[in-house]
Amino acid sequence: MEKRGRGRRPAAQVRGEILDAAGKLLLDEGMGAFTIERVAAEAGASKTTIYKWWASKGALALDGYFHAVESTLAFPDTGDIERDLLTQIRAFARLLTRTRAGRVIAELIGQAQTDEDLAAALLEHYSGPRRQLAVAAMERARERGELAAGVDFEVVVDQLWGACYHRLLLPNLPITEKFATSLVRNVLRGIRA
Repeated sequence: MEKRGRGRRPAAQVRGEILDAAGKLLLDEGMGAFTIERVAAEAGASKTTIYKWWASKGALALDGYFHAVESTLAFPDTGDIERDLLTQIRAFARLLTRTRAGRVIAELIGQAQTDEDLAAALLEHYSGPRRQLAVAAMERARERGELAAGVDFEVVVDQLWGACYHRLLLPNLPITEKFATSLVRNVLRGIRA
């Protein structure tokens, strides 16, 4: 841990350092090693400060996770919905399989089943905003004439990302870039003969 100078740090800086520490601890060691005490020590913050911003260990873990992976999950807008969805789903597949983030999000989803604060944070800060980005991208594509009227984009989100989460949580088949490509192409082109 680096030595800090005297005086109070700006709240935004403290919050950022807490999120950095939380994300690093999660990706390095997983939820089993994740504690408020360890994050506080690494960030040079008090537990009281952490609890001021996060209601539970799970809520902090989720924010730390998203802070660590946010740039990887950026949603492109090139004006070509197939290219954008392929880029996004492939990046998501790589994140789940080539980094420790896949294991961590599976742990967070599992813990959210019994941690109401984490479940609420997962919906409000992770899955809800991610879903909104995808729906907005598809709405723009419909306005450009790329997607048909009447398509339920919430269902399309479930088809694409839900399939990845299914393979992550019930791993009888792998998550690969080929799988990600097939997902997007099957959904966009349909499966009817």
